[in-house]
Amino acid sequence: MAASIPERRGAPAVTTATSPRVLEHPEREDIRLGPVLHALSDPVRLRIVRAMARGTGEAFSCSYFALPVTKSTSTHHFRVLRESGVVRQTYQGTAKLNSLRRDDLDALFPGLLDSVLAAADAQADRLGPERGEGRAGVGPAGRGPSAGPR
Repeated sequence: MAASIPERRGAPAVTTATSPRVLEHPEREDIRLGPVLHALSDPVRLRIVRAMARGTGEAFSCSYFALPVTKSTSTHHFRVLRESGVVRQTYQGTAKLNSLRRDDLDALFPGLLDSVLAAADAQADRLGPERGEGRAGVGPAGRGPSAGPR
């Protein structure tokens, strides 16, 4: 018998072993500036968003990113990004895929994401890869942000 889960924000009310797992995301109209800014204020989360923004709108698995943190801390960072409305996470088999919610963010906060990304790039250029997450340091270890399987 399926476990019943209260319906929230348009998510299916039932999850079973045969139905896909559903992760909660804020609807576009529920995304707020404070949580978005908080999500983007952390260097690790900003590193993730910068790498995703360089992609072509595709989804990236969590393991794609070579992050300098433990797996549990990485999970926390992706959760903050998802709950703030910066990324959308979906399951494909056992992999959790992440995509940047650029359309939603641009519609709600025009120019915000581009400004934050430009500022992060300028900081990286100014400080260099050892001190400021240089452009070459974004993405998985040993390959650029658009190379390799996701």
